[in-house]
Amino acid sequence: MTLTSPGPLAGAPLRLCERDPPAPAQGELLVRVAACGVCRTDLQLVTGDLKARRLPIVPGHQLVGRVLAVGPGAGTWRPGDRAGAGWLASTCGACAACATGAENLCERAAFTGWDRDGGFATHAVVRADFALRLPEGFGDLDAAPLLCGGVIGYRSLKRSGIRPGQRLGLYGFGASASLAIQVARHWGCRVFVATRSAAEQERARSLGAEWAGGYDSRPPEPLDAAISFAPAPEVSVRALDALARGGTLAINAIHLDGPLSFSYDALWWERNVVSVANSTRADAAGLLELAARIPIVTRRDVYPLAQANLALAALAEGRVQGAAVLVP
Repeated sequence: MTLTSPGPLAGAPLRLCERDPPAPAQGELLVRVAACGVCRTDLQLVTGDLKARRLPIVPGHQLVGRVLAVGPGAGTWRPGDRAGAGWLASTCGACAACATGAENLCERAAFTGWDRDGGFATHAVVRADFALRLPEGFGDLDAAPLLCGGVIGYRSLKRSGIRPGQRLGLYGFGASASLAIQVARHWGCRVFVATRSAAEQERARSLGAEWAGGYDSRPPEPLDAAISFAPAPEVSVRALDALARGGTLAINAIHLDGPLSFSYDALWWERNVVSVANSTRADAAGLLELAARIPIVTRRDVYPLAQANLALAALAEGRVQGAAVLVP
């Protein structure tokens, strides 16, 4: 499913096309895709809210499959190995960020489905050193949503500084938050969820939230940390207002729909606001190990690959229960 010209979903911007699978080059793997998660970033790219870096492009950055062919210099990967690919497709490996383990901040990073063709396809080429080894305990449909929503939620938890036993607020409760809450509860955190959907509030309670309410409601206790998953800036301001002294708000969004504006009083008492930019391979490895141990339960709506436009429309309209996953 190829994007040539971003535009409204009503015009079905993704078009089905056929081409031969490419041979993997030096250090690359050819993966036969079994499933690929659908992310809000894909939606932003397809509709033009996120400026395309390359056109045409095959979106999709939560792909799971089996290695079909191995290029020279691909390390220990072998045909038949189970492999995944996430948002981070490559980095320069030489800058200060890469040298200090902050490869998510590399200025020359490339991203799956944005710079390189992604997983909305039957086959994908992945750099071997950025391919992810997946525990066999997960089915393909369960693993795919972990590779972006799960990993970025895990990084957001780390960026928030939340510790076991503390009070965590989750603002917005889509696919990423529904995975993050399972990690937080595993760590022994007390979780409070704000979301406008009554169904999402009930799902949050079923996953261990001790309180769930709307954005206009204030959690019953001050929060030690909060994560905002919503693109609406006013949601982040609500989360900031709910923090205890010294608390941290992590904003999990590739962009916000408008300026983030609040009074200095909201930051007073050494409250902090941090962004969450991409994720690292170490984040993915840490989340996948935890996901197998907890184990994390994923909820997904499955669509055939050719219905990628419909899957994106369902995501945009809030009709996805958990995560949307495309299957070739």
